[in-house]
Amino acid sequence: MENKRKLGTEKESLAAAYLQQRGMRIRARNFRCRQGEIDLIAQDGDTIVFVEVKYRKNTTLGLPEEAVPHQKMRRISRVADYYLARWQVGQDVSCRFDVIAIEGPALRYYPDAFPYQER
Repeated sequence: MENKRKLGTEKESLAAAYLQQRGMRIRARNFRCRQGEIDLIAQDGDTIVFVEVKYRKNTTLGLPEEAVPHQKMRRISRVADYYLARWQVGQDVSCRFDVIAIEGPALRYYPDAFPYQER
């Protein structure tokens, strides 16, 4: 389990560096609350970006980007609600949900990967 956690941290750091290279500022890593967790929260200009990072060594279990089912999108949306309320972010601030898929050495970025999910 320790190696899996270390690998996850490495891949999230790779994703964070990728976002920073694109001019984003990382606001939080592994933001947790009762509703769940979001891997990365970034600032892209005036937009707050909630990022799910998925890693697969190979495609035996499918593509990493396919590992974000509707239920996970809903959970991420709930955590985003909590984050925005906790930091008193105004309702006029735009938000989006991105996915970074890492497969072996390849990184694929999906900005605006899914819309906010109602309950």
